[in-house]
Amino acid sequence: MVLTKSELYREVPTPNMKKSYVYMLRCSDNTYYTGVTSNLEKRIQEHQEGKHRKSYTFFRRPVVLVFYAEFNDISLAIEKEKQIKKWSRIKKEALINNTYEALPNLSRKKFH
Repeated sequence: MVLTKSELYREVPTPNMKKSYVYMLRCSDNTYYTGVTSNLEKRIQEHQEGKHRKSYTFFRRPVVLVFYAEFNDISLAIEKEKQIKKWSRIKKEALINNTYEALPNLSRKKFH
């Protein structure tokens, strides 16, 4: 079964909650950066313009937005960001490419 982004990150909307986003960027050195923000457009622009010299992306520009998911609760967005940051490159690429059916197999530890 293939899940859409909205199915994978389904939440129950609650009134007056500010939207938050988990996002992934592909950097110029072909690495991935995962972050969380309440203003996706502004944050991507900050990455592109190098607004934060200590940021991982500062010397890896330009960056390309390759994935994002919207949340109604910042704590859930932060939780998902932390989870994705621990993933292998191959698992991140499965998420980026919408090949969700591959995620369970990529999560299994194999011992030989």
